[in-house]
Amino acid sequence: MSVVAPAAPRLVLADRVLGRSLPLDVVLVASGAALTALLAQVAVPLYPVPVTGQTLAVLLVGASLGAVRAAIALALYAIAGIVGLPVFSDFGSGAAVVLGPTGGYIIGFVVAAALVGWLSERAWERRLLKALATFAAGTVVVFAFGLPWLAVVLGLDVGQTLSAGLYPFLIGGAIKTVIAAGLVPLAWRGVERRRPRLDGI
Repeated sequence: MSVVAPAAPRLVLADRVLGRSLPLDVVLVASGAALTALLAQVAVPLYPVPVTGQTLAVLLVGASLGAVRAAIALALYAIAGIVGLPVFSDFGSGAAVVLGPTGGYIIGFVVAAALVGWLSERAWERRLLKALATFAAGTVVVFAFGLPWLAVVLGLDVGQTLSAGLYPFLIGGAIKTVIAAGLVPLAWRGVERRRPRLDGI
């Protein structure tokens, strides 16, 4: 009788740099939620609306932690905001934020982080073109959840929904996609250059 060996774990950036253990996973999940809360407060003035760092954090957390840990980190971020911690943009908090017009985007963060993490576990984030596709997919998922929620809560038609919830954010979404697609492959190149030196110690 043959014995089926367990599948090798799919390494993402955090695993390659720090290793893997349950206590470390807990720290990384908490750190992913904290990074999202921090970047949610960063706003860069840009026409027609300011660009916040919230979605960029979602993409980076997904790529760095993988599907499960990233989804848990963003769920923890949402829960922290719901219970009253000022982690949403403009230091917002409370269940009313999630139940309000922008709540769908916050729910979309969890799914987007999981998707980016899943693709990253398959090494899609390590080269520029695939990284662009990975982070663009994550950005699309955020809108896929946010726009219908916005329409229902505010009673908007399709045109009004796109004008209020998509068009003003396209430039910012594209910028954050490009930033993530530049940073993550660069980080991987640094890790891969350093690894042989560490193995030889």
